[in-house]
Amino acid sequence: MDLFDYMRETRKEKESPLASRLRPTTLDEIVGQKHILGKDKLLYRAIAADKLSSLIFYGPPGTGKTTLAKVIAHTTEADFQQINATSAGKKDMETVVEKAKDLAAMYGRKTILFIDEIHRFNKGQQDYLLPFVEDGTIILIGATTENPYFEVNRALISRSIIFELLPLSPEDIGELIHRAVYDEKKGMGAYHAVIEEDALAFLSDICGGDARSALNAVELAILTTPRGDDGKIHITMAVAEECIQKRNVRYDKSGDNHYDIISAFIKSMRGSDPDAAVYYLARMLYAGEDPKFIARRIMICASEDVGMADPNALVVAVAAAETLERVGLPEGRIPLAEAAVYVATAPKSNASYLAIDAAMEAVRRVQVKSVPPHLQDSHYSGAAELGRGRGYRYAHDYPGHYVKQQYLPDELVGSRFFTPGENGYERKIREYMELCQRIGENSVE
Repeated sequence: MDLFDYMRETRKEKESPLASRLRPTTLDEIVGQKHILGKDKLLYRAIAADKLSSLIFYGPPGTGKTTLAKVIAHTTEADFQQINATSAGKKDMETVVEKAKDLAAMYGRKTILFIDEIHRFNKGQQDYLLPFVEDGTIILIGATTENPYFEVNRALISRSIIFELLPLSPEDIGELIHRAVYDEKKGMGAYHAVIEEDALAFLSDICGGDARSALNAVELAILTTPRGDDGKIHITMAVAEECIQKRNVRYDKSGDNHYDIISAFIKSMRGSDPDAAVYYLARMLYAGEDPKFIARRIMICASEDVGMADPNALVVAVAAAETLERVGLPEGRIPLAEAAVYVATAPKSNASYLAIDAAMEAVRRVQVKSVPPHLQDSHYSGAAELGRGRGYRYAHDYPGHYVKQQYLPDELVGSRFFTPGENGYERKIREYMELCQRIGENSVE
């Protein structure tokens, strides 16, 4: 590095965004991701021992993918090269590969190539890397926000270890914010700012596990907030709300308010009010509620409160949950809203819910000796001699594909668990069951 490069790097360190300046350089400085970076975990041991194979880091923005790569750059003795797939082309990769070959031949030194946004490379670009990853010319570290099983070539995946980085917890984000405000070496401690506890809790929760978002808000707050009479910069709740452009919605994920909102959401769908259902959905999403939790509640409501009045409600709810899992937020809010509106506007029935509860009670209360013999399995040798399946009537052999026969155990004959109502599809079920009853009354035993 010449003098100009040194001056450029020095100035960059001083003037770069807080999130960049605060980026860890050692494993012990990293916050969160203990599921892969605990001291007993494979990745921690591999980085510490400088014994890396090709890796792919996968996770949402702000979870530390690039940070991990930077830590590796600071700890490895290998030559560390970095390119970004959004701007790099094949020529850039060829340059890295040629240098890697020279270093390996002359000095026996390995080369680590970090490719940020690796999913942006097309198949041809990814294929170019494959032989050099395979023969060890380069150790590949890829970072992606997209599911690598969908966006990265299978051949590269099979030669790499995939580590999923999870959104940071509010406690992890809070630790980073505290470090940002008070650390004088890497953070903004020289500004003599203080952050109020409620503002710290709000920013830790509202950023949704994205450390960069939280740190950008802190930096903006400190740089734009006038000093108070005590000469300090006070980051209050109002300042925090303004800097992250989100209002503090009253929503305690572990307290009464959490249960009040989800209760109102469910009761709005049950009560056929799509406007209220969408409002409470929006309120939960805005406050950072786990969208998978919301999806589960919609599926339950579709079964419990709509049931057979519109069986498609559950289909829509499940499809919304699967779509959410594939696309994530913010787009995932759309299928959630679609499912909530569908369930809210569908005809309602709790007949299936009542049926299973009544049946469970019967199982608990009534001792049943056996399944009726004619319903027992007869598809094995010796079943006929034991009388298994004898006398069973195959429904499709009879008019209307129905024949009257006993299905419940002897001890429960005459019991009714499912009683269809008059709403939606259950009206058709009721009509069909009444038809079956008439056929049964006219049939000869």
